[in-house]
Amino acid sequence: MVDKKLVIGLAGMPGSGKSIVVNVAKENGYSVVVMGDVVREETAKRGLELTPHNVGKVMLDLREKEGAEVIAKRCIPKIDASTRGKVIIDGLRSLHEVDEFKKYFPSFRLLAIHSSPETRFRRLYNRRRSDDPDGWTVFHERDMRELCVGLGNVIAMAESIVVNEEAYDIVKERARNVLLEVEKKWKT
Repeated sequence: MVDKKLVIGLAGMPGSGKSIVVNVAKENGYSVVVMGDVVREETAKRGLELTPHNVGKVMLDLREKEGAEVIAKRCIPKIDASTRGKVIIDGLRSLHEVDEFKKYFPSFRLLAIHSSPETRFRRLYNRRRSDDPDGWTVFHERDMRELCVGLGNVIAMAESIVVNEEAYDIVKERARNVLLEVEKKWKT
């Protein structure tokens, strides 16, 4: 039996290129739920500036007070509200979140994207979002915080991994092929 909604979780270290996969998914009819938006919304709600330190502190605080799967729980209503049959969730960080999504969405699939630390740092430094690092030390601290909540385990358990060290068009095509494979399995 095919579930009514295909839900794909996407994991990757900051700057690994999750947005490439998300953009390909959008082009192919997916709606998008961004887990980091939940944390940024909570940070702003608390009246804090959106700095790497504040966003990271709120992420850890939420998990400590409401459980390791809190961000996933806050995303589930957004996924349910989607009128599209395919949803990609950008930014899973722990196996607790994976398990939470699997409880609600039997067709849940897990993908990851990977890039080297040097490549990721360069991308984040050039992107200049308010919560992006302004130096290697802040970048490294963020990586360690992400790994401490379990992101490395999520990447290790992914059913497919896209390596993002080549030209944009090559990576985009890889992402498209991975999504098509997942959809093919979902439909059978």
